[in-house]
Amino acid sequence: MTQKKSFKGEFEVFQSTYRADSERAKVRYRSISALVEGLRCETQTRDFKLTVDERTLLGGTDQGPNPMELILTALGACQEITYRLYADLLGIPLDGVVVEVTGEVDLCGFFSVDDETRPGYMGIAAEVIIDSPASDDDIERLKEAVESHCPVLDIIGNANPVTVIVRKQDMAPAAMHAL
Repeated sequence: MTQKKSFKGEFEVFQSTYRADSERAKVRYRSISALVEGLRCETQTRDFKLTVDERTLLGGTDQGPNPMELILTALGACQEITYRLYADLLGIPLDGVVVEVTGEVDLCGFFSVDDETRPGYMGIAAEVIIDSPASDDDIERLKEAVESHCPVLDIIGNANPVTVIVRKQDMAPAAMHAL
C-alpha cells in the first residue's frame, strides 16, 4: 500500500473545532437490521447494505459474515484507520498497515449448554503488521496513541451501557425486505 495523502491537516482542523466546541464532536451512529430468512439478516447503515448470516455449520446459509466476525472486522479496520491518522498527526512515516484479528468463543454459552460459559468471545487478539522506516521508539509511540484512541478497541475493551427495548408489532413480510 502506498499512502501519498496525509490526513494531518484535516485531523488538526477537527481537533481545533472540537476544542472550541466539544458539543460538535458528539455524533450518533445508526444501523438497522432485519431477519429476512432463516438466520440471514439484511442490515443498513447510511447508504451501505450488508448481508449477515451464520455459517452452514451453525444452521445458516453462509451468505455473509456472522455478527462475531463483524466485531473482529470492525476492530481490524478501526485499528488500521487509527494507525493511519495518528501516524500522520505524529509525523511517523507509515507505508502500510495490516491487522489480523482472531477471537475464541465457546459455543456452549450461546447454545445454553453451560450457564457458566459466556456466549461471547473469551478473548480477542490482534496482530498489527506495520510497513514503516520509522524507529522502534516511534512505532511504540504510535502504538500507544492508537491504543488510547481507537474507538472500536475502546468499545470492545471496556464495559459500555447497552439499552435494549423490545416491542411487539405485526410486520408484513414486505416490510422485512424493505431494507
